[in-house]
Amino acid sequence: MVSVYAMGGPAPQGPAGAYRVTMLDPIGDDDGPGTYTYPTDPVYVRGSFDLTKVDIEDAGDNVIFKVSVNAPISNPWGMASGFSVQMIEIYIDTDHQAGSGFTNTMAGIDVLFSSDEGWEKCVIISPQPISRVKGEVTGKSPDLASGLVVPVTTVPSAGTLIATVRKADLGAPQPGWGYQVLMQSNEGFPERDVILSRMVNEYNGQHRFGGGSDWRGDPQVMDILVPPAKGGADEISKQHEILSKYHADEDAAKIVYAVVPMVYPGASQ
Repeated sequence: MVSVYAMGGPAPQGPAGAYRVTMLDPIGDDDGPGTYTYPTDPVYVRGSFDLTKVDIEDAGDNVIFKVSVNAPISNPWGMASGFSVQMIEIYIDTDHQAGSGFTNTMAGIDVLFSSDEGWEKCVIISPQPISRVKGEVTGKSPDLASGLVVPVTTVPSAGTLIATVRKADLGAPQPGWGYQVLMQSNEGFPERDVILSRMVNEYNGQHRFGGGSDWRGDPQVMDILVPPAKGGADEISKQHEILSKYHADEDAAKIVYAVVPMVYPGASQ
């Protein structure tokens, strides 16, 4: 289901005026355009990149993002953050105005947004230190750095990552906001033009996803939200269709990137 309780709406719990959004994603679509496979190393447990639920809640001075996957959150590399494997980018359209916001994604993700669904804020949930996330974005996507928001804390709980973002950095969530959640994997030693995410290649390897291309242009995401984000089985085929509309090529001028949609929980989809 997709629920919005905002600006005095009928919130069943919590204070009057609280904003809450729940978006669901079907199980078993952690294969990008339908062809992607996990790395072979056992730390990449099946379901670790299978997005199942996203909760967003206004919590006074903060906004809480809860992103759930179809496997326990683990920390095989012993990172101080308490998790190691996932890396998530949450793109937010705060005005839903044509021609407003960014249409490119952070370096290395290789998908686009349409010009009428550009984003103003991007919350990156990464196990890397805050300073490193900011440094990577400033160095590799300087034109997008003004939209970056990094959580002050991210806490793993069972199969959920709970990220706390300062409202001063994000703004107060509104019923008209749109969201897209791109699921990737943390990479501490990324390519020179990739921000902390793991590449998809033609064939998978110990620490590489497979089923894509060794050239650039294939979507570097394992799972996304698909409107209306109710978790229906039809959203699997829709995801595959969306992410299959790309052309990878060794010639950058010939690349065609897949265009991903926003989900607007406060509007009919």
